[in-house]
Amino acid sequence: MTRRLRVLDAAYQPSRWTLRTKLLAGVLVLFLVVMLATSALTVLETRRYLDAQLTKDLQNALGRTADRRGVIDTDGDGDGRHGGGPPGAPGGDNTLVLGLTSDGAVATDPSGYPLNQVLLSTGRDGVLSTSQIAQVADAVDGTEVVRVDVGNDLGEYLVTARTLRDGGRFIVGVSTRPVDQLLGKLLALVVAGTGIGLVLVGAGGAVVVRRSLAPLDRVAATARQVSSLQLDSGDVSLAVRVPEEDADGRTEVGQVGLALNTMLDDVEQALRARQDSEMRVRQFVADASHELRTPLASIRGYAELTRREREPVPENVSHAIGRVESEALRMQELVEDLLLLARLDSGRPLEREPVDLSLLAMNAVSDAHAASPDHAWELDLPEDPVEVTGDGARLHQILANLLANARTHTPSGTRVVTRLRPEGRMVRISVSDNGPGIPSDLQPKVFERFTRGDDSRSRANGSTGLGLSIVAAVGQAHGGRVEVSSEPGTTTFSVLLPTA
Repeated sequence: MTRRLRVLDAAYQPSRWTLRTKLLAGVLVLFLVVMLATSALTVLETRRYLDAQLTKDLQNALGRTADRRGVIDTDGDGDGRHGGGPPGAPGGDNTLVLGLTSDGAVATDPSGYPLNQVLLSTGRDGVLSTSQIAQVADAVDGTEVVRVDVGNDLGEYLVTARTLRDGGRFIVGVSTRPVDQLLGKLLALVVAGTGIGLVLVGAGGAVVVRRSLAPLDRVAATARQVSSLQLDSGDVSLAVRVPEEDADGRTEVGQVGLALNTMLDDVEQALRARQDSEMRVRQFVADASHELRTPLASIRGYAELTRREREPVPENVSHAIGRVESEALRMQELVEDLLLLARLDSGRPLEREPVDLSLLAMNAVSDAHAASPDHAWELDLPEDPVEVTGDGARLHQILANLLANARTHTPSGTRVVTRLRPEGRMVRISVSDNGPGIPSDLQPKVFERFTRGDDSRSRANGSTGLGLSIVAAVGQAHGGRVEVSSEPGTTTFSVLLPTA
């Protein structure tokens, strides 16, 4: 429900519409405004013209009807002509005729016909009722032309009046129904035409907009393809480019495509320079680590040889030789770690053979217990052996480094649990402890090289900061990934590896 509301909210926010939708909506709104304005002017002008014609017909009908009835001096000489005659509408169809005396009674023409009739086009004349006579008489004031709704299905009439010589009034009206019907048809035609026009403009506009934005879609597709490339490692060649026809600087979309191609060229050069620099650094680390192994082995050898001398050695000299030997050993471990990371970075393939993780976990926990009997070491394994395909020595190093990390960064008496759990096509290796935990700001970079914990998780003799980075590198080399979750009292390092 919440997702549906978000979709509806986005639909009513033009700022979040696509460019195609905005252009199409703009075309439709512009067409609708133009059509409404044109239609309104057309209907209003037609209505004004028809009203003028109807008023003219009313004046003509008034003159002819009055002359026929002989009740008004149409010549203006004061002599009325009383031709008389049968009822009729000389001025046209649907004409209203009403004569009133000075006291408000219905007048008659010289032939004796009452002047309170509606002369219909069907040939059947109607007689105005008393209420209709009063309604028409009250609505007409002087010689003004007004609209009056006569009622009784007669509709509206445009009426006007003339004053008789005896003080009475002669009222004539013409029906507005033909004009209203014509305007109604015109309005319906305008509405229908606008609706059909909107459909046609919408369909045609969608096709035109889609074709016009097709080059921009291809530019966007190129950008998406580049964004999906793995640029953090490996080959940095960016072979993807916007096609030449979409990189024409004379068009707006072409300018975007040309700018994108230029940016990709610059990015490719920068990535290539970065890769060359990284390769030189990695090669230097590998070469230096390899070259340092021999002198470090010599230092350890000479230190051990000195301790084998039969002649007594001063105590301070013996202590110094012992420190040289221990630091040489520590340096050798660091060099071995750097050399291993350099080999993994270079993509050197690992051995691929079945490895029993259950057996590795038991051996690693046994070694950790011997190294630190003050910790509570526990092992949680499934009933069936867990096997993966990989390098046994490197996988053993993962377990050894995780247990060493728990041993060296937690106080004595800490409970450390090693678990193996199959999870679908993956196997989870986890090492949990109830130590002080890892600071939240350190967790995102705990697997980075030379990352060291704060004082609460540091050991007295220091840490190289390479143990967990080796875990991550070896896990990734096996097609897996590493995870960490920590809070005070609970810390868990996990490595997920593909099953055999």
